[in-house]
Amino acid sequence: MKKEDNQKVDLGKAFLRKLNREDEDAAKPKRGFWQSIAVPALAILTGLLIGAILIALSSQRVYEAFGQGVAQGLGTAVNEIWSSYKALFSGAFCNFGKIVSAFQDGSPQKIRVAINPFLESLVVATPYIFSGLAVALGFRAGLFNIGVEGQLFIGALCSTFVGYSIKGLPGFIHMPLALLAGMAGGAFWGFIPGFLKAKTGGHEVINTIMMNYIAFRLTDWLLTGPMTRQGAGSMPVSPIIEESAQIPQFFPSPIRFHLGFFMALAVAWLIWWLLFKTTWGLNLRTVGTNPRAAKYAGLSTVKTTIMGMSISGALAGMAGAVQTLAVNRSMAVGLSSGYGFDSIALALIGNNHPLGVILSSLLFGTLRNGATRMMVVSQIPIDIVSVIQAIILMLVAAPGIIQAIYHLKNLKTSDDKVFLSGWGGKA
Repeated sequence: MKKEDNQKVDLGKAFLRKLNREDEDAAKPKRGFWQSIAVPALAILTGLLIGAILIALSSQRVYEAFGQGVAQGLGTAVNEIWSSYKALFSGAFCNFGKIVSAFQDGSPQKIRVAINPFLESLVVATPYIFSGLAVALGFRAGLFNIGVEGQLFIGALCSTFVGYSIKGLPGFIHMPLALLAGMAGGAFWGFIPGFLKAKTGGHEVINTIMMNYIAFRLTDWLLTGPMTRQGAGSMPVSPIIEESAQIPQFFPSPIRFHLGFFMALAVAWLIWWLLFKTTWGLNLRTVGTNPRAAKYAGLSTVKTTIMGMSISGALAGMAGAVQTLAVNRSMAVGLSSGYGFDSIALALIGNNHPLGVILSSLLFGTLRNGATRMMVVSQIPIDIVSVIQAIILMLVAAPGIIQAIYHLKNLKTSDDKVFLSGWGGKA
């Protein structure tokens, strides 16, 4: 080996040692931890404050009150904000008065109904956790996976097909088989852009966007053709999956809380362990942080890129599989309400860390679940919640705004930097 090559390998190994030392330092409790969560926390607070202003501006009653006087207008605005957020959070969590009344009554059914808003928020957060993990792992590998929505649809299609077409299997075999089918479908849909990125330099952003459209149109064709439910007329819906393939729900209808939530938590722990406690995770993060140094250290960037994108797709496929097997129990065109696209925001808010993804998913799940009740009670447009989510994301992505608003000095932001190669750049 030439002297120059030896120097490159030594530089790569030095980079790996530095990355290891940073991981060990990050694991120690210190003031930097609180600094690292300051931006997301203050971004959420600021988003809610700006949302309060938008609520007041979108209320007709506030304008009518200002016509009668400034004091009355301000009082009405405060009342509108209070009632809207009260409805939002009671719809997302629970109504304390109803819980007390239910426990005093002692009826298990009333207790379950009283706590159902909180349980429903967990149901909504479950696909967010899977899809957020998919994007976060892609970012850790230096890949911008915008194809989570399409991978989610393919995973749901595969799990649905296995769920209704195979009959006579016991549940402990059929349900895991359907889940594995969803993971395999999502992994395959992620493997294609990962392979193109690693082998040809094809940019994963363009490829995953195109794969999304292929997945959507393929879903339309299958649900109006080979996978159409008999007797559904022209409705694009699949047959109902077999009971043996369904992920169990813990309570009778209308409560939909299911085992998939705990599966999502287990998968998040597994991803954390893989990323931060294994050599494979170190190699993946090294490639994502600096692929050139990874090459000098003797790592296979091609293999890591393909594996990273495939596992990211498998996580997205799990999101679709769990939503189908646990909640919808069949596949329809409207399976996802934008989980795959929202997951980009979740990963950024969660700092591409599994724990951060869980917390941001719970935030988005509660906001989305409570938005409906806020619209019904306060007649505030449901789109206000989407605006709040967008503001939070913007503030997290631009921490300088938070620093300027709250006059924070020497604010520690994330040390985890991701290398995203340019157009046509091979991994």
